[in-house]
Amino acid sequence: MTHPRYTPLIRSLPAAVPFVGPEEQERARGAPFAARLGANESLFGPSPAALSAMRAEAAEVWKYGDPTSHELRAALAAQLGVAVENVLVGEGIDGLLGNLVRLLVAPGDRVVTSGGAYPTFNYHVAGFGGVLHKVAYRDDAEDLPALIARAHEVGAKLVYFANPDNPMGSWLRGAAVAAALDDLPEGCLLCLDEAYVEFAPEGTAPAIDAGDPRVIRMRTFSKAYGMAGARIGYAVAEAGLIAAFDKVRNHFGVTRMAQAGALAALRDADWLAHVQAKVRRAREEIGRIAGANGLVALPSAANFVAVDCGRDGAFARRVLQGLVARGVFVRMPFVAPQDRCIRISCGPARDLATLAETLPAALAEAQESD
Repeated sequence: MTHPRYTPLIRSLPAAVPFVGPEEQERARGAPFAARLGANESLFGPSPAALSAMRAEAAEVWKYGDPTSHELRAALAAQLGVAVENVLVGEGIDGLLGNLVRLLVAPGDRVVTSGGAYPTFNYHVAGFGGVLHKVAYRDDAEDLPALIARAHEVGAKLVYFANPDNPMGSWLRGAAVAAALDDLPEGCLLCLDEAYVEFAPEGTAPAIDAGDPRVIRMRTFSKAYGMAGARIGYAVAEAGLIAAFDKVRNHFGVTRMAQAGALAALRDADWLAHVQAKVRRAREEIGRIAGANGLVALPSAANFVAVDCGRDGAFARRVLQGLVARGVFVRMPFVAPQDRCIRISCGPARDLATLAETLPAALAEAQESD
């Protein structure tokens, strides 16, 4: 009997999914969640204009999507004040990260990230044989100077840095990010993940020339624009790097409906402002709920809040399990000492009311297990 002849690299890797989806957890528990507060989706939904555009485009679903996403790229370029050649549209930041790693990382190449940062990036690096070097968080935030220092030490080709950060919600002023580029090793690229930047304080997004070859910025329609299920994001970088993606990317990976929805969402500034206001209020409410239960909500520039449970990861995990058992889907950081926290996505009043109702019992149950 014959078998697929996997490469040595693939044979060496475990089969892994970076996140266990809420749907899988619902199947395991035999019931749907009452509050879905774990995936950092926008529970406030997409722009009505985006929905209308996607419905209209559904009749054209028999056609392939524009492989260049030209109309959307042009709109993004105009909004950002860059050339169309500096913009790439792809299947969310996850898809863009996979292609970036494919472009740059050969087996044995060194890559630097933060221990406990976005695991999908690590998944892609492992899948192409890269060697990950991880730097610890400092004061519950990704440490950009330490990341760059490690890149010098190991001769890294790529550094991953999210601003604002997931899972802690911390952020660095854009001026500091821009200044740090001068410290990068020669030939090292900074991948700046800005998935949550629309929720961050003014000045978080750095002023960086799109033609700067030292950085690629990645953003998404999954968070503030409420289109996580459409799988569409974009990158901004030097034109040569953007063009290089055409060597490896899936040219029909972004659907017509996703492109139409994203274009309409981009044009609906009022809806974006509405969602941003809702998120600010939800962050305050999560902080209030945490404080009422003797917990501490960490400052956040994202659409979620990391809540310090005050003990270690084992205790926070029991709190999380207690919430899940009561129908509230949340997640938590994977690495100590950040795993003393649970991470709660911003949501509407009804979902946060469910959180407020269930958290005291989940905490009491976790304490009884000591």
